[in-house]
Amino acid sequence: MTANSEFCVLGIEGSANKIGVGIIRNGVVLANPRETFHAPPGEGFRPSETAVHHRQQIVKLVSKALAEAQIHDPKVEIHGIAFTKGPGMGAPLQVGAIVARTLSQAWNVPILPVNHCVGHIEMGRLITGAENPVVLYVSGGNTQVISYSNQRYRIFGETIDIAVGNCLDRFARCIMLPNDPSPGYNIEQAAKKGSKYLELPYTVKGMDVSFSGILTFIEERGPKLIQKGEYTKEDLCFSLQETIFAMLIEITERAMAHCGSEELLIVGGVGCNLRLQEMAEKMCKERGAHLFATDERFCIDNGAMIARVGELMLDQKLYGKMEKTTVTQRYRTDQVNVLWRD
Repeated sequence: MTANSEFCVLGIEGSANKIGVGIIRNGVVLANPRETFHAPPGEGFRPSETAVHHRQQIVKLVSKALAEAQIHDPKVEIHGIAFTKGPGMGAPLQVGAIVARTLSQAWNVPILPVNHCVGHIEMGRLITGAENPVVLYVSGGNTQVISYSNQRYRIFGETIDIAVGNCLDRFARCIMLPNDPSPGYNIEQAAKKGSKYLELPYTVKGMDVSFSGILTFIEERGPKLIQKGEYTKEDLCFSLQETIFAMLIEITERAMAHCGSEELLIVGGVGCNLRLQEMAEKMCKERGAHLFATDERFCIDNGAMIARVGELMLDQKLYGKMEKTTVTQRYRTDQVNVLWRD
């Protein structure tokens, strides 16, 4: 196949509690079904239980994606199988890797190991049309401010402990908010009804942020303040959001100033949050910059974002070797050679 060939790639994403299968042809999303494992209120999702869920769903999702994309003969119409190599949780990741290896061999097409974080970035660029933005990547497992340079996505700043989504999820468990559709979404809705601000630790260290101290503070004091009637659950959700989002916008603006960038792209599951988007929009407006963001179809983990990077890798003949298609729980964004960008 030449660089101008028509590529159709199937991508599998299963790094956390969502398992998704996406199909992309020439940058057009043909199918993108997914299923989510929801733990009971007050609990997080465990790797082993999540992997069982993914194994139960993956075959149905592959069939559904092929049907939605109107792929009748995958051996002929599919040109590559992409899967999430990492970062993520080991047991869930392995489900996607095993299925990808199986399909690659059954259909005799290249296998393409994809970095999850790069998947978010490239999907965001594709959907929004952003050319060379500073990227604020915020999710349950990752928090990074990123910019592209010399065929690498360079990390300007990141969390030094837990990710922003993990912070939100754990606080949601603390106050017994449900996990369906997601803890972060339920915090966002509760925060809209809150108005009384509780001052929380604001921890920005250069270009990095820290959320563990904020979480400990609000986990220890929050339930007591609610019990005393001094604050409501909604007030605490409001206070937590305002504080951690302000921290994120501060380091993002600093990165934009350093790069002289007039574009900001927000990606990752927490990027769906409309309050975060509102704060980012205000910052961008003051700088004369433009904000790019997507909705839950593409912000939240999905197979199409993995297929998109697979498509770009296929064009550059960046095939994976079958014996090296293992998973890597700690696979950093800046480890990837981004050869498809100038």
